[in-house]
Amino acid sequence: MNIRQLKIDEKPPMDLLLLADPSKHIVEEYLSRGECFVAEREQEVIGVYVLLPTRPETIELVNVAVIEEEHGNGIGKLLVMNAVEISKTKGYKTIEIGTGNSGIGQLALYQKCGFRINGVDREFFIKHYPEEIFENGIQCRDMIRLSKDL
Repeated sequence: MNIRQLKIDEKPPMDLLLLADPSKHIVEEYLSRGECFVAEREQEVIGVYVLLPTRPETIELVNVAVIEEEHGNGIGKLLVMNAVEISKTKGYKTIEIGTGNSGIGQLALYQKCGFRINGVDREFFIKHYPEEIFENGIQCRDMIRLSKDL
């Protein structure tokens, strides 16, 4: 598997990005300001993430997605840890990530990668997404914010 930044003339894997964030408008907005990285195996994109500078010395990991056939194989952890390393090499001091309150697997993954919960944006998904989102039988309402010092 190889993880690399998308070239300027390459189209991002929207189907995959929309697995992690169902709003095409929001995904397009942060793609225009961030850097998209893909994980490939035998020329097939199997994972993606986006890094978005937010404040001085701070970057946010705004989308981590893996094709469904590869769930549970450690690809997500490799993507998150790659994002951490890329952020360090770019000189950032903090990396942040947010996920829905219903994303039990994602919350576990990010904490296993050394992120700590530092806040909750109450009703984030109610305010910013027109359709209700359900995951693990739970309505996604709040954004759980996590960060890691680099």
